Amino acid sequence: MANRGGGGGGEVPENANDHCPGTQSESAGKADACSGCPNQQICATAPKGPDPDLVAIIERMNSVKHKILVLSGKGGVGKSTFSAQLSFALAEMDYQVGLLDIDICGPSIPKMLGLEGQDIHQSNLGWSPVYVESNLGVMSIGFMLPNPDDAVIWRGPRKNGLIKQFLKDVDWGEVDYLVVDAPPGTSDEHISIVQYLQIAGIDGAIIVTTPQQVSLIDVKKEINFCKKVGVPVLGVVENMSGLRQAFSDMKFVKPSEAGETDATEWALNYIKEKAPELLSVVACSEVFDSSKGGAEKMCQEMGVPFLGKVPMDPQLCKAAEEGRSCFTDQKCSASAPALRSIIKKLVKAP
Repeated sequence: MANRGGGGGGEVPENANDHCPGTQSESAGKADACSGCPNQQICATAPKGPDPDLVAIIERMNSVKHKILVLSGKGGVGKSTFSAQLSFALAEMDYQVGLLDIDICGPSIPKMLGLEGQDIHQSNLGWSPVYVESNLGVMSIGFMLPNPDDAVIWRGPRKNGLIKQFLKDVDWGEVDYLVVDAPPGTSDEHISIVQYLQIAGIDGAIIVTTPQQVSLIDVKKEINFCKKVGVPVLGVVENMSGLRQAFSDMKFVKPSEAGETDATEWALNYIKEKAPELLSVVACSEVFDSSKGGAEKMCQEMGVPFLGKVPMDPQLCKAAEEGRSCFTDQKCSASAPALRSIIKKLVKAP
C-alpha cells in the first residue's frame, strides 16, 4: 500500500486520490478527497476498525507453540514433499503436529499423507483436522472438493477468506508444531498467512529450492519477501541435489535403430555373475548444474542459514506418491538421512 498523504486512517490503496483519509477512517469514502476515487463506494460501505477475526485467530493459535512456513520461489521443487516428510518426522519424534495446506489451487498434501477421499468434520469446537496418526492432523481444501480433479478457480479475496477460516476455525488442540505448506511465489496467500500468523507469533520460514540458477533466482525473491514482511528465514533446503540410486534398483536399456529394449534382467544377472560387489554400490549423478555453488553459495551471499541438501531419491518419490513416511523403513536410504539431519537442525533452532 502506498502513502499518498492520507490522514493515518489505515491503509491507503495504490490507486487512491491524493490526501486519501485511509480505508479505516470514519470519513473513508465520504471526504472531499474521495470524490471520483475508484474505491469510494467500497470505502464508504466497508466496516471500520480492527478485523474481529484477528482476535479469533490469536485465541486459536495460542495453543500452537511453533508455527513454520514452508515456501518456494517456484513450483516443482519438492516443497510439499518436504512439508509432508517434515510433518511425519516431527510426529515420529512424539511432537503433536498440524499440517496446514494453503496451496488453494494445487492441494497435494492429502495425497502425500495418504488421506485422499477423506472429509472434514465439524464439531462445536470448529473444524476437526483429518488425522494420519493421533499426533498428526492435516487440513487442506483438498478435503472439500467433491472431485479431486476439480479446478479451484478463485480470486484473491476468496482465497484469503479460506486461509483466515482455516486459522480461526480449525480445532488443532494443543500443538507443538504447525507446518504451513504455501503455494510457490509471493502472492495473496503469502501476504495473508504472514499477516495473520505474525499477530499470533511465527517462528519463521523454510525455503525449498533446487540447485539450478533458474530456481535460485526465484528463491532470492522469496528471501527478500521474508525480509520485507519481517518473517525470519530459518534456512534454505536444496532439494533434488543430485540423483542417488542403488545400483540394484536401476533399470537398463539397449538402444538400437529400432528403439530401446529392456535389458534390466540381463544386466543385473551379468553383474551378479561378474561383479556382485556392484550391487551394494549407490550410483550418483548431478542432474542439475551446480557448478556455481548452488543454494549453499546463495545462502552465504544472502546472509541466511543453509540447512542442507536432499538428493533426488526415487524411493522418496514413491513414498510421497503412496502417502507414507520415508522414515519407517530402510528404502529411502539416500534421502531419509539427509532429511533427518535437516530436521534436527530445525528442532534445535530457537
